[in-house]
Amino acid sequence: MTVLSKRNRSGLQRTLALARKELYSYLYAPAFYGAVVFFLLFCSIWLFYFQRYFSRDLATLRPYFAAFPLVFILVIPVITMKSWAEERKTGSVELLLTLPFSEWNLVMGKFLSALSILAMMLALTIPLPLSLRSLGDFDGGMIFCEYLGALLLGATATALGLLLSSLSKNQAGSFLGSAAALMAVMLINQLTFSFNLPQWLTGFINFISLSFHFESFSKGLIDSRDLAFFVLTTALFLYINTRVILFRKWS
Repeated sequence: MTVLSKRNRSGLQRTLALARKELYSYLYAPAFYGAVVFFLLFCSIWLFYFQRYFSRDLATLRPYFAAFPLVFILVIPVITMKSWAEERKTGSVELLLTLPFSEWNLVMGKFLSALSILAMMLALTIPLPLSLRSLGDFDGGMIFCEYLGALLLGATATALGLLLSSLSKNQAGSFLGSAAALMAVMLINQLTFSFNLPQWLTGFINFISLSFHFESFSKGLIDSRDLAFFVLTTALFLYINTRVILFRKWS
């Protein structure tokens, strides 16, 4: 039992060390700051210009959080595009795979660093609801659920972006592939509104749509089915990522 606990602590320390290294590399990348500015501006413009927030006369931020699935289509690929693709381009992935890190250590280290960046970006949006508190009686529990849903949605999108980065040879390919894949899984549920589809096909489309599972959180509800979907889908993408890394390690 003692040996297992020491191995677990050692693995955790390696994961956190890699996550810190990746986090520092993000903070020195100009693309990160461009993504932050774009994220904050897009969400604010969406709320106050396109959704005409002040003319609604409603104390709710649902229109604000409705922009998150859209903006994640471009922001998440910027965060994840260099994680594995840049390692392959520079050849440093060969050195990385020779270090005493398991595939899970490598994948989780990169995932935690990317998720930390996303969490920072979400934290930068908190001043907006705080500044609007004096204009109405906002439901704090609902806002908490919306932020929780945004973080879970971002975690799943980040795991998918990292997977596609590991399959790409350069950052451009990773960005385009991730943006296309996220656009598909974010917006595919719009087909159910545009076409008269069979019920079984509608159910399947909604099941694989990330924005569909985000809707319950945007309404202030924590649905265990949507929570399980985000957690399990994130774990699945991360597991496939470890298989890709293992294949490259022995190929």
